[in-house]
Amino acid sequence: MIKKIIYILGQNHRNPTLKTNYEFLKKSEKWPLEKLEEYQLKKLQKLLNTAYNHSEFYRLKYDELKVDINDIKSLEDLKKIPVTTKNDLINFTDKIQTNLKFKKTFLATTSGSSGESLRFFRDEHADSFNRASIERGYSWFGIKPWERNGYFWGFNFSASKQIKNKFLDFLQNRFRIFSYEEKALKSFIKKSKKAKYIHGYSSMIYHTAVLINKLNLSKPKNIKLIKGTSEKVFDSYKPEIKKAFGIDIISEYGATESGIIAFECKNGNMHLNMEGVVVEQVDDEILVTNLQMLSFPIIRYKLGDYISLAPRDKKCSCGKEHLILEEVTGRIGENVYGFKNTYPSLYFYYIFKNLSKKEGVFLNYQVIQNKEGNLVFLIEGKINIDVEKKLINEIVKYFKKDINFEIKQQSNFVYNKGKLKNFISKINE
Repeated sequence: MIKKIIYILGQNHRNPTLKTNYEFLKKSEKWPLEKLEEYQLKKLQKLLNTAYNHSEFYRLKYDELKVDINDIKSLEDLKKIPVTTKNDLINFTDKIQTNLKFKKTFLATTSGSSGESLRFFRDEHADSFNRASIERGYSWFGIKPWERNGYFWGFNFSASKQIKNKFLDFLQNRFRIFSYEEKALKSFIKKSKKAKYIHGYSSMIYHTAVLINKLNLSKPKNIKLIKGTSEKVFDSYKPEIKKAFGIDIISEYGATESGIIAFECKNGNMHLNMEGVVVEQVDDEILVTNLQMLSFPIIRYKLGDYISLAPRDKKCSCGKEHLILEEVTGRIGENVYGFKNTYPSLYFYYIFKNLSKKEGVFLNYQVIQNKEGNLVFLIEGKINIDVEKKLINEIVKYFKKDINFEIKQQSNFVYNKGKLKNFISKINE
């Protein structure tokens, strides 16, 4: 009870509108699809009006392109609005930020794979709505946010940041891990026995599961939810995690700029957070519009992921009619250089996806490119000759003779601030 009181007091101080937003989301999750889209259109029109009248960037851009926001009378009309890129957000941050006055704002910071940092101010309502969206997802699994939880976050901050994080962890009844070392993982596993849920980097959750299974450690029995975020949850992770914890890992998809985009339900479907975002799939790329943030409008934003949306008529047996995100297939813009041609790094996704779907072979991998025409495939664990041949055939299918490659088994992966990237190119560094 004391942990609940501490959490609620902290929540009410930091995010006074969170409770109201959460109550709204619990009601709207029962809405039919048509009502959800009516709500989206209403919020979209308000957002566009705010952006045009209070953001110098959008006003100048729309005037230059002769965009009339009053022409947006349906969600389909959103296509009339120009896209926004990460470079726009970084280069015109101050001009995108609206001149509206808010009682409370929070400084949000993010960095992409290029390392370019974005810093903007998010209004309290948008921040609270985002947190309420996460809490709604937790509620689908019977989780209360103040319950004991473990957090996989693999970057060891400075001493001052660690003190701050320890205080925040105390308020949220949370313990975290920064290291892949066996001693740290064993300590985390021991603490997990009293936890109700664990969340964070999916690769770290996987490695913890591997250790539990390898050493035949006593398994945490009270875990009701395992949530992977910030990284893709690969199919190869799932059997180990299920064996170690007794339940499947689920996915949460979002970004600092966009807020929560989708949350997986108990039936394994990723439901779009339709009350918070509008998602478009254009040439297999995601464009996302944050409907709730008025301090820093995010409109038709090229987030940088390839996605696949399910057909509108696909229904989930959980009863929610929110549209379904079938899959986040990979990152955009990372090129692989052959001797003659250039290829998308998305090829790696298909190579290993084909192995899992067609051959039933699940491999954890990382690909390194140090120079043009050469790739090193790092494979976790040992594989037999038959599996290696199948992998070679898939690689050759996509790159033919334009790339020389080497397969290294039982490899250790390279992590950046605790985060795993499946493709690392050192050509453009």
